[in-house]
Amino acid sequence: MSQTILTDYGKIVITSEAIATVAGVAALECYGLVGMCSRSRIRDGFIELLGKENLSRGVEVHVSGNSVVIDLYIIVGYGTKISEVAQNIMEKVRYVVETLVDLSVEQVNINVQGVRVNEKF
Repeated sequence: MSQTILTDYGKIVITSEAIATVAGVAALECYGLVGMCSRSRIRDGFIELLGKENLSRGVEVHVSGNSVVIDLYIIVGYGTKISEVAQNIMEKVRYVVETLVDLSVEQVNINVQGVRVNEKF
């Protein structure tokens, strides 16, 4: 699904994948986030961290009218307060998507899929 904006010069079509990429990049800028993971790749407790080229796979976007609901599947770092990390991601993603894409963000849902421990522990 995509968002279409009509202007005097023509129309602008913003795909759900473009919105997902914007949301993924915004989330990665937050402290405590180790990476994104794809919901469809979780098997037997093994989670694959996604690289920057696959950020849209760790984000699901549901567009309805002029509003959007975003689901993020993340991995946080050990020693960080998960609720604080999630709240910071929610605020950052909402602000960035509303500013860059000009859509009203109804919800940002955070799904913590795992905690990553540094090798030094």
